[in-house]
Amino acid sequence: MNINAAEFKAKCLKLIDQVANTHEPLTISKRGKPLVRLVPIENEAPMSLFGYMQGTGQILGDIVNVPHDPWAVETGEEDDLYAALSPKAERKNDEA
Repeated sequence: MNINAAEFKAKCLKLIDQVANTHEPLTISKRGKPLVRLVPIENEAPMSLFGYMQGTGQILGDIVNVPHDPWAVETGEEDDLYAALSPKAERKNDEA
């Protein structure tokens, strides 16, 4: 539907209600040239944050029976990294 800007100004509220009810866009023109289009807002349900990534992940391998790799603390392979930080090392440095 097309309407002149002067006529739209006179019937603005009525035309807004009409567009909202009929969902038909309204083109407003000035001096015969279309300037703007009045369209109804579609009811968009807001996207929920819960489940928005559903189906995007992928499980590769067995997540229940994973092989146990011993941690460095269990094997003692990192002991030399912390030897300088031990309280015994600090006492030796203080005494010297």
